[in-house]
Amino acid sequence: MKQEILEAVKKAKEDSKPRNFTQSIDVVINIRDLDVKKPENRIDEEVFLPQGRGKDVRIAFIADGELALQAENAGADLVITKSELEELGKDRKEARRMANQYNFFVAQADLMPLVGRFLGPVLGPRKKMPKPVPASAKPDPIIDRLKNTVNIRIKNQPVIQALVGSQEMDDEQIAENIETVLGILDRNLEKGRNQIKSMYVKTSMGPVTKVI
Repeated sequence: MKQEILEAVKKAKEDSKPRNFTQSIDVVINIRDLDVKKPENRIDEEVFLPQGRGKDVRIAFIADGELALQAENAGADLVITKSELEELGKDRKEARRMANQYNFFVAQADLMPLVGRFLGPVLGPRKKMPKPVPASAKPDPIIDRLKNTVNIRIKNQPVIQALVGSQEMDDEQIAENIETVLGILDRNLEKGRNQIKSMYVKTSMGPVTKVI
């Protein structure tokens, strides 16, 4: 299947009209014989892309004290302290704006009850509830990993759509990232990638290109 993936990636890039921004590359996978009404058939995983996302990721870190300082030094795009968290709880409009601006949220574990109370209503529906980490955690490796991470979900429909790179990346790099996503199917589905009904590659604004 690797050759088919490479050819589809190349064609998706060629068929995409020039834009004044760098487009993402997505893979869309339709799955057969999967009853998504059964909770055990749903997938919700974070996947590390070995060749990276090809686009910047914005990470917000909710922490206090030493961990907040370390998160800022490690390159977190936003650090929210306990007092700022409480303020966001009073300003739902600002909380929604922030929830839309950042891709991933990480929170000091002992602040999670406050996160749930003040930000749960805006982060929960967006599937962005923070990953809890202990106050003694080192933010550097957490942030570095999230910069190359995507969410893979199957919920109400037997379909996966995931970012696998950008149009500036080499075709081979994007193909390797797609193979990593297919590994999720191999681990979670009874028949693995043999349950793929159809698969497509597309740029953000371009037409879909069929792989299989």
